[in-house]
Amino acid sequence: MDNNKFKENSVFILSILITLIFIIWGVFFTENLTNVTDAVYNGSIDYLGWVYIGATLFFVIFSIYLLFSKYGNIRLGRKNDKPDFNTGSWLAMLFGAGMGIGIVYWSVAEPITHYTAPPYGNGYTIDAANTAMKYTFFHWGLHPWAVYTVIGLALAFFQYNKRLPAAISSAFYPILGDRIHGPIGKTIDILSIFATVFGIATSLGLGAMQITAGMHDIFGIPNTLFIQLLVILIATVLFIISINTGLERGIKYLSNAAIILSIAIMVLILLVGPALTVIKVFFNTIGLYISDFLHMSLRLNPFSEGEWIATWTLFYWAWWIAWAPFVGMFIARVSKGRTVKEFVIGVLIVPTLGTCLWMSVFGGSALELVQSTGNRDLANYIAENVSLSIFTFFNYLPLSSFLGILGFAVVAIYYITVADTATFVLGMLSEGGTLNPSNKIKMTWGIIQSAVAAVLLLAGGLNVLQTASILAALPFAFIMIIMCYSLQKGLKNELELQRGIRKRE
Repeated sequence: MDNNKFKENSVFILSILITLIFIIWGVFFTENLTNVTDAVYNGSIDYLGWVYIGATLFFVIFSIYLLFSKYGNIRLGRKNDKPDFNTGSWLAMLFGAGMGIGIVYWSVAEPITHYTAPPYGNGYTIDAANTAMKYTFFHWGLHPWAVYTVIGLALAFFQYNKRLPAAISSAFYPILGDRIHGPIGKTIDILSIFATVFGIATSLGLGAMQITAGMHDIFGIPNTLFIQLLVILIATVLFIISINTGLERGIKYLSNAAIILSIAIMVLILLVGPALTVIKVFFNTIGLYISDFLHMSLRLNPFSEGEWIATWTLFYWAWWIAWAPFVGMFIARVSKGRTVKEFVIGVLIVPTLGTCLWMSVFGGSALELVQSTGNRDLANYIAENVSLSIFTFFNYLPLSSFLGILGFAVVAIYYITVADTATFVLGMLSEGGTLNPSNKIKMTWGIIQSAVAAVLLLAGGLNVLQTASILAALPFAFIMIIMCYSLQKGLKNELELQRGIRKRE
């Protein structure tokens, strides 16, 4: 390969090489990789946990500032650009990319786990139930969506308003200038691909485990490693087919279907479950969430071990930041034509309310079930069997078989949607920031993602991979803080340009 060709494809080639090296390390030296990643991860959490805490709260404050700022009416794109997708499809796609499979996986398991082992106080009590819902809202509410808002808005603005490539490095143009096309910019892009590949591969592995658990619960199919690998293989074929239908069809239709089925499940649970309790849980927990927001956002327990915070809050904050390049890039891709104000409302406020409603329906109903029956064994079983949690919960409701099938369908569709979305984003990142990457590149990344998930399932290294992907979050937290400054400069410059044009007119 000649030198110019290598420079043109350097991000793609180096990203592939790093991925392969990591896979080989994980397969043949699993124990060593475990020890190294655990040591680095634990050190970052112990000594730099405050970085995650401070950064994510800053992103929330910065996002809300943008919502009410003088920049709110700036349109992402030209003055007369219209959105490529209607509002319903837009919200469905960004929700599917940002949270979809995660809220299905954790909607029952997390509240019940916090109920059995709360961050403070005694478990299995009414206070523990309220605290469990409050922290579930906290972990899935404004903070993660603010992370996505900041990076998504920065990427969309520099792509559509400044005509820069669809790459993470483009968001630093006001600071780096043309150096975004050099080694510094390429390093940023490679880091973002690294975080995306391993974060998605982990989710595919966990998703395969949940789908297999669902098939075992509903259809009696054995829950074995072979079946998990078979699920990954079939899902790979399906999302490769979807890849070839394009963004406007494949991902859009899958996202719409997932949202419609999700709403159907919520309505059914409200009809056959404790609807009044769910409504009370939603409003009560919103109140607790708002009243304790700052305390939870800055809580670190400096005079104790702080193990719960490290295991849950710091882990989540690192996880959302690690996912930010992938989710932010995709949200930017589908948000052309929106104003800054519309973007922040659509990416921060609406998904937060939707997530809280979903958690109230599932978490609130599950807590009502274990509270009303006093069944501690059920609560402990759910906390210990996260992959099965939602199906275990369905078994205690009327229409349990129908709910189980719907739940299985939602998990499967979100699984394919996330994989499909990730391959699209990886194609954009590794093809020099093109908005429409080639099917060849997307298929290559799709196969690599599935291979990574399968190899690490075989090697028993999913936890290692999850830890390693989160390590990329630490440098990326600093990158995102600088990105906020860069976005501020870019928006200020854009407003001055628009005012100058209006004066000349």
